[in-house]
Amino acid sequence: MAEVYENIIHERVALANKGENKTAIIKMKSGWLVLGDNQIITGYCILLSDPVVESINVLDKEKREQFLLDMTIVGDVLLNTLNPQLINYMILGNSDKSLHAHIHPRYEYERDEYRKRPPFIYSFNKEPEKPFDYERDKELIYIIKNEIEKIM
Repeated sequence: MAEVYENIIHERVALANKGENKTAIIKMKSGWLVLGDNQIITGYCILLSDPVVESINVLDKEKREQFLLDMTIVGDVLLNTLNPQLINYMILGNSDKSLHAHIHPRYEYERDEYRKRPPFIYSFNKEPEKPFDYERDKELIYIIKNEIEKIM
């Protein structure tokens, strides 16, 4: 019988903890770093809290600081390895009410009308997706993981 999860964040964390989430990059102190399902912006990552909690506001000061530190460590690694122009960080929780942070590198090669707007503009404008592909993306996972391990 298949397990029932509260939402996709719960499912992704549970699979990562079992070693069954191919998008998983590395377990950090505050949770799992995974590649985003749509790699239209190369290196798009999501930090999933583990254990899963509803929002950053339910965490004590130390755990909040750790989550935000881990999130920015990911940004540093993406800046150093992928050479984007900048990093966009978003903690939303509107759809999946579980703490997770979207971490989008932004590149000079993006069209101006996209690069200067929030990264989800690609989805809003129905741009073709670039779905996660383990064979294509495993080298990127390896690079990000190695750089984070050096810092941790």
